[in-house]
Amino acid sequence: MLLPNDIQTTVARALDEDIGTGDVTAGLIPAAKQASATVICREAAILCGTAWFDEVFRQLDPAVHIIWQHQDGERVTANAVLCTLQGGARSILSGERAALNFLQTLSATATATRRYVDLVAHTQCRILDTRKTLPGLRTAQKYAVVCGGGTNHRIGLYDRVLIKENHIMAAGSITAAIQQARQLHPGILVEVETENLQELAEATAAQADIIMLDEYSLADMREAVRITDGRIPLEASGGVSPETLVAIAETGVNFVSIGGITKHVRAVDLSMRFVA
Repeated sequence: MLLPNDIQTTVARALDEDIGTGDVTAGLIPAAKQASATVICREAAILCGTAWFDEVFRQLDPAVHIIWQHQDGERVTANAVLCTLQGGARSILSGERAALNFLQTLSATATATRRYVDLVAHTQCRILDTRKTLPGLRTAQKYAVVCGGGTNHRIGLYDRVLIKENHIMAAGSITAAIQQARQLHPGILVEVETENLQELAEATAAQADIIMLDEYSLADMREAVRITDGRIPLEASGGVSPETLVAIAETGVNFVSIGGITKHVRAVDLSMRFVA
């Protein structure tokens, strides 16, 4: 898994908003005071975000030494020790919240993704993320999705054409929108969101690279799979939950996109404790 190239700037923003002109509470601790600490995961999870955690302390104080007991993508059990830190007490205290924020949020994304991935492991269907990410954490959450076993959809508006309802209305038709996309952006994948089998037929005839099935019934999904017969990858979207996912995947669609794995995450319960 390749790490994003914006970790340094993402962490710098987080430290700036948290520490600002200085940590007035950590300043109460003698400057020479050294400390050891452990980070504990209070619940079962998929770990993710170690590089962001490390970068927090690299920027604050490179002398803080971190030893990881687990790596990104690993399953960890409740009460597992994730890492130990040694270094200046002021630095550890000042970096604690920013470092844990990254770790708990990205681990939450990876954990949510793995939950869905495990549910469809008996099928060929892959779980996709969306652009419904937390502001400023797009690349970080996309990385976390991969750590959880999922697959990245487009990163932004620049790397894939995705023609949706409003685009179709403005362009005049699915066919016209696809033709315009081919002329303006040759070589870029063109995906079309469809809402019924009639739109599916038009998108197929216009040779879309991928077709999204938005809010289709299970029966219509199965019919879409039969009609396209493997010629065009199909992505199911809308109304997906742990209770509905398996039936959707078993229709034979290639992908299921789930915004909830990035926008509805609940932070993993972590704590940092100084060791005597």
